[in-house]
Amino acid sequence: MSIRGRYKKGVGVVLIGIAITAAACSSSSSPKASSKSSPSTSAAVASSQSSSNPLDSLESYLPSSQNVSLTETGSTLLYPLFNVWVPEFQAHYPNYSVTTNGTGSGTGISSASNGTVQIGASDAYLSNSQTSATPGLMNIPLDISAQMINYNIPGLSSSTNLKLTGGLLAKMYTGKITNWNDPAIAQLNPGVTLPNLTIVPLHRSDGSGDTFLFSTLLSDTDPSGWGTSVGEGTSVSWPTVPGALAENGNGGMVSGCQKTPGCIAYIGISYQSQTQGTLGEAQVQNKSGNFELPTSQAIAAEAASFASSTPASGAISLIYGPAQDGYPIINYEYAIVMKTQRSATVAQAVKSFLAWCMDPRYGSVPSNLAKVSFQPLPPSAIAVAAKELASITG
Repeated sequence: MSIRGRYKKGVGVVLIGIAITAAACSSSSSPKASSKSSPSTSAAVASSQSSSNPLDSLESYLPSSQNVSLTETGSTLLYPLFNVWVPEFQAHYPNYSVTTNGTGSGTGISSASNGTVQIGASDAYLSNSQTSATPGLMNIPLDISAQMINYNIPGLSSSTNLKLTGGLLAKMYTGKITNWNDPAIAQLNPGVTLPNLTIVPLHRSDGSGDTFLFSTLLSDTDPSGWGTSVGEGTSVSWPTVPGALAENGNGGMVSGCQKTPGCIAYIGISYQSQTQGTLGEAQVQNKSGNFELPTSQAIAAEAASFASSTPASGAISLIYGPAQDGYPIINYEYAIVMKTQRSATVAQAVKSFLAWCMDPRYGSVPSNLAKVSFQPLPPSAIAVAAKELASITG
């Protein structure tokens, strides 16, 4: 049964005309705790009225000298980027202690909701039922990621990027296409010698934002089939397919596919360095009918087609968008936080850390994002995220 009603595409469009200047984007330095470089509250307010960067209004939330601890858990796709952010942030602010863990988006959402952690990480935005069940739970966009479609076909050149469609993937995951030399796959890939090899679908065993992204693609491209029989979510009732395997986390998907000839898998792009040379990577058909790899250009093109449509809640699907040259499986990576934290100190800490992470002058400089093949938020999405951050209290 489809659960499209739970995960509505973004509505209630918020258009905020703020652009990030080239100078702000080109800076790769972070403010030092000892330099006292953060402006005063009054200066920050004045800056926010005239500055091109909406995060300037949050500069007053940058850390003070008070010791504070934060805990984050969730998305294994976002986890490698947190492992880039945290050491750099703590090098500038040693009085901050930030603990991270990759447990899956489902755990990230539930842990933030029940107060076990201050920051949950998720590839999936919150469903209507989740926000209704936990008033004050917010999803705050941080950056943009993508999802790869990988496969293990022995003998196929690593330079060959098979062309696949969402419809074909739906048939693989429902057992309607069972061999790699199926005529439907061969027709899309003329000149490629495909073996008589059984397809082994891999899916996540944990509650996963990656599953949300992948199942959304299948629902969008096969609405009368997958969309009505399975639907989309961080967990779905996977069709029974002989030989199908369940793996935990993106790391499990990588290792599971590497050791399973014939596998097909969906894997977060932050694990691309682990798949290159060992797994094939598919060109996926977009809504315009073109086949694209998850290059930085294709991800940015797809993101640009949604930039002005990000609603005030930050919750929007970026899957299967209209960009002619866009890669069809991209998404905002979210911090899941409660609007009311247990103290003013913790609220300030959450604001300052997340503002630093998403800021293209600090945590989201190109050199950091390139390590996990992520892209920065567009200016309009940063403006939405900055407003959400500003609403956090303690």
